[in-house]
Amino acid sequence: MKVRDIMTSHVSASSANASIDEIARKMKELNVGSIPICDNQNHIIGIVTDRDIVVRGIVDGFRVSDNIDKVMSKELIFVSPDTHAHEAARIMAQNQIRRLPVVENGKLVGLVAIGDLAVRNIYVDDAGKALSDISLPSRPMM
Repeated sequence: MKVRDIMTSHVSASSANASIDEIARKMKELNVGSIPICDNQNHIIGIVTDRDIVVRGIVDGFRVSDNIDKVMSKELIFVSPDTHAHEAARIMAQNQIRRLPVVENGKLVGLVAIGDLAVRNIYVDDAGKALSDISLPSRPMM
């Protein structure tokens, strides 16, 4: 099965000019934990998670009126729609991420999440392994 078969294709993206507050409210409204950030041509330039808003935004002292580009992740890891679902799970585990933007011809076309793998019985083991690896501490616990 390919990523295109399991990804969410109706993804709500925002621009880098959006404020931290706007993105947080959008997450609440859509009941999602991440929002891709795209330019005017729908090229993905970043992604922001609820955790980014807390860890990079609030803790680092940014104001809710500051632009989201101050807290978004700019080092993107993404896959194409033709990537095999097993490979997507491996990439998530290796990079300790729960969501992967799906990009085709340089443009955002979807998002695949660990949950998309988990709800498909044939990928339960892949999702479990990925989630286990994602959940490992990235640095020693104190």
